[in-house]
Amino acid sequence: MAFYKHILYTGLSDEDLMRYVARGKEKAFTELYRRYGNKMLIFFYQRLYQDKEKAEDFLHDLFLKIIENPQSFNTNKKFSTWIYAVAYNQCKNEYRKNASGLTKKERYTLDSSLDICENPSFENDYDLKTFSESLELELQKMDDKHGLTFILRHQDGLAIKEISKIMQCSEGTVKSRLFYAIKRLAQKLQIFKGQIKNN
Repeated sequence: MAFYKHILYTGLSDEDLMRYVARGKEKAFTELYRRYGNKMLIFFYQRLYQDKEKAEDFLHDLFLKIIENPQSFNTNKKFSTWIYAVAYNQCKNEYRKNASGLTKKERYTLDSSLDICENPSFENDYDLKTFSESLELELQKMDDKHGLTFILRHQDGLAIKEISKIMQCSEGTVKSRLFYAIKRLAQKLQIFKGQIKNN
């Protein structure tokens, strides 16, 4: 019977799982962690200077907030947008706390993922590595808002609407930032033409 109940949890939406978490259902929380734990760990790792211990600490704090105060989530809203917004604010607070001692390069070590290119057609790992390094260097030159908007869209795969909620700006602003970021990258990375797409 316990196994059957767990299967029921796996079929629930994120929002329904949060309703059960608010009632103290441990397996509902476990299912949410299964869905988002690794995603959010990567999110923190890439945005917190590739510091694994710090990323794990932030992940712990994020899910602790869910356990301690599940009522802070409005179950009529989309959970994925909410959890990214909470994580994004955690990172912003960390940046503010350490801003005086950070270089721009350190703030952007988060952008070095190889997954940014959605449809890679590189002939070998060397070309992919070269593209990733070149893309990272160009992202380092962008301001935080444009660079992070690009990452949320093309690495994390979030919708325009979700990004607008996370970054607390209009959808038009998100689209404008993406247009600017992609135009700049296309100009700077012409050798990799066709690898970056404005979807």
